Amino acid sequence: MMFTSIGILLWTSPASVLGEMISASAGALKLCVELAGVYAVWLGILELVDASGLGEKLAKLLRPVIRKLFKINNSEIERMIALNMSANMLGLGNAATPMGIKAMKALDDGSGIATPAMIMLIVLNATSIQLLPSTVIGLRASAGSASPADIILPTLIATFVTSCLGVLLVKLCNSFRAKHAKKSPLNKRGEQ
Repeated sequence: MMFTSIGILLWTSPASVLGEMISASAGALKLCVELAGVYAVWLGILELVDASGLGEKLAKLLRPVIRKLFKINNSEIERMIALNMSANMLGLGNAATPMGIKAMKALDDGSGIATPAMIMLIVLNATSIQLLPSTVIGLRASAGSASPADIILPTLIATFVTSCLGVLLVKLCNSFRAKHAKKSPLNKRGEQ
C-alpha cells in the first residue's frame, strides 16, 4: 500500500513526494508520543492494581465467568486472564498483551495444538467488550475531535455483540470438535 501510494504520488506530483513522506513521519512520531503518555498512565494503573492485590479481587469477581468460559480451575491463570480482560475492557489492548501472553503460555498443554481455553482467550482478546475505549478516545483527542468520548456507547454496543457472537461460535466449534473426536477412530495426532 505504501509503495502504491508513493508510486501514484510520483506520477501525479513528483515534487511533493519527499515533503509528504517527512510530514507523514513527523505525524506518526507525534501520535506515538501522545499515545505513549496514555499507555504509561494506564500501564502504571494496571501495575498498581496487580501490586495492591486488587488483581486478586478482580479475579475473584470474574472467577465464575472465567471458569465457565475457560473451563479452568487455577487461581494464577484466572488472575492473569482477569487482568488481561480488565485491560481490554479499558481499551488498552497493548497493555493487555503481556498478561495475555502469560495466560496463553500457562494454558498451553504442550501438545502443539491450541486448547479450547487458548482459543477462547484469543477470541475474547480480539472481540473484548470495551467499557472505556481509551485508545480510540486518545486518537480522537489527538486528531482534534470536539467530543472524543462520543465513541463510548457505539463501541460498547459493537464490542458486546462481537464478544457474545465470538463466545457462541467458540462454544459451537468446540462442541462440534468434541462430537467429531468421539466419532473418529483416530486419536488427536491422527494415528490409529
